[in-house]
Amino acid sequence: MSEQPTPAPEVKHLWAELESNGPQVGILMGSESDREVMEAAAKELDERGISFEMQALSAHRDPRGVAEYSSTAALRGVRVIIAGAGKAAALPGVVAAYTELPVIGVPIKTSDLGGMDSLLSIVQMPPGVPVACMAINGARNAAIFAARILAQGAPPSADF
Repeated sequence: MSEQPTPAPEVKHLWAELESNGPQVGILMGSESDREVMEAAAKELDERGISFEMQALSAHRDPRGVAEYSSTAALRGVRVIIAGAGKAAALPGVVAAYTELPVIGVPIKTSDLGGMDSLLSIVQMPPGVPVACMAINGARNAAIFAARILAQGAPPSADF
């Protein structure tokens, strides 16, 4: 049996994150005004006992922050990302461009076009940037879908 490898000093902090019991689901929203809709996902995950983290990150106002969050999510234990956004709704696609994790998009209803703008922005991802798309304001369904994704890698007795 081989010994456990020792990480180099410059990556030791990343090594610790790999071994942590971080959140299983990341919930992102394009702005704080989307929180009320995205709380339905948080509530559903909480009721199922699934750990999550939740924050507002804008694909337009903070693209570097979105890239950093998305590219490091798996290191924190995240296995699925739910991203809700309104209007141009770029967040789910940008997240999917920076991670290999499954991304579930939630189009947020808008006053301009009733959420159709958000829906079409999320559902029309280019080849190579897959995003699952829920109904307009479908955050609860996104959480249920995330639980089903997580259940695929869990033992048959796991209760999600």
